Amino acid sequence: MAKSTTYSISVQASTKQLAEVRNFVAKYAKEFGFNKQDVADIRLAVDEAYTNIIKHAYKHDEQKEVDIELGYNGNMFWVSLMDTGDAFDPSSYSKPDVRQKIKEKKRGGVGVYLIRKLMDDVQYHTEGSVNKIRMTKTK
Repeated sequence: MAKSTTYSISVQASTKQLAEVRNFVAKYAKEFGFNKQDVADIRLAVDEAYTNIIKHAYKHDEQKEVDIELGYNGNMFWVSLMDTGDAFDPSSYSKPDVRQKIKEKKRGGVGVYLIRKLMDDVQYHTEGSVNKIRMTKTK
């Protein structure tokens, strides 16, 4: 079995850092051996989670940071994003009517739905003052 490998970065909670976050995730998803579509899916899921932290947990406070860890072991690739902002209650989330949003040309409100559709497993929890979302995808 392949040894476990882990990488991490901390980035400012700003949309200006999206390219760095996307590139970081894509680099290691490619290294893990995912095809182009899987790399794009993982990147989009991380993009949505990171953007939600900026908007909702930190309310656009660019002085805050988001810690991102990712790794792989065997056939499993995982990405975790951690913040110290307002916590998200997954039980308060209801599945959006995506067709209606498209019909009404409304933006937003589908990030959690997308994350869950694109990744194989998504876990969210708070430990003390740290919120953590962990997303996994297997080959």
